[in-house]
Amino acid sequence: MTRALRARSLVALVLATLVGAAGFGWPFLADVGSTASGDSAAATYLFVLLLPLVVAVVLAELADGGMDAKAIAMLGVLAAAGVALRALSPGTGGFEPTLFLLVVAGRVFGAGFGFALGSVMLLASALATGGVGPWMPFQMVGLAWVGLFAGLLPRASGRVERWLLAGYAGVAGFAYGALLNLSFWPFSSSLPVGMAYAPGDSALANVGHYAAFYVTTSFGWDGVRALVNAALVLLAGRPVLATLRRAARRAAWDRPPSPDPGGPVQGADASRSPGPTSRLTSP
Repeated sequence: MTRALRARSLVALVLATLVGAAGFGWPFLADVGSTASGDSAAATYLFVLLLPLVVAVVLAELADGGMDAKAIAMLGVLAAAGVALRALSPGTGGFEPTLFLLVVAGRVFGAGFGFALGSVMLLASALATGGVGPWMPFQMVGLAWVGLFAGLLPRASGRVERWLLAGYAGVAGFAYGALLNLSFWPFSSSLPVGMAYAPGDSALANVGHYAAFYVTTSFGWDGVRALVNAALVLLAGRPVLATLRRAARRAAWDRPPSPDPGGPVQGADASRSPGPTSRLTSP
């Protein structure tokens, strides 16, 4: 049921991903000995580019036909459901089931839809709960990547698919937390030397510092998130996947519109098209 990415959507996704990767990874990409690598404005200004690119992904999907009115309606419904999940459980103790909904939606509707859903869901949640701040672009791209890669997982079905999605949800729970830490870790001034970002040190040295920081401060929290979302996929994944796929089929999501109302019926409707009828002629 997933849709293939079109050219403009693919370009927008690649640009957004590259900007996001640079924004998250600049502490490890800065030149050794650089004094500018500790400047917090570097990441802030870089992410100014991210928001227009996120919007560009949605616009590219609209322009290429990847999202029609029904897809936009589904995007709004799922984003609202995600906002409700985040409002009811705002990450307390790592209990954050939002990734479950994003993973199954990205799986059913595709990578472009998953990217758009993750970013829209986080933006709407931030506006609804007052969580707008310099961390928001990092959260948007992190959640967007969760939906993006859910739509790029290999084909599977039945129990194998649910275990695949559960494993991915678990990995995403850790990866999402590890990425978000990078929005503040380079600027934390009260960390021990072995865990603090060291401007001018090699990338390998700073990776080691960050690993020590992550294991000490965030591993347990993210472990709860990973377990919760993986368990939700195994327990509720089957009915939720079936519901979303049924909605997509009824909306004829993958059926291209017929160029001529009198032309041949496309896709699933072909099975319901009438057979040839005899033409009445006058004697």
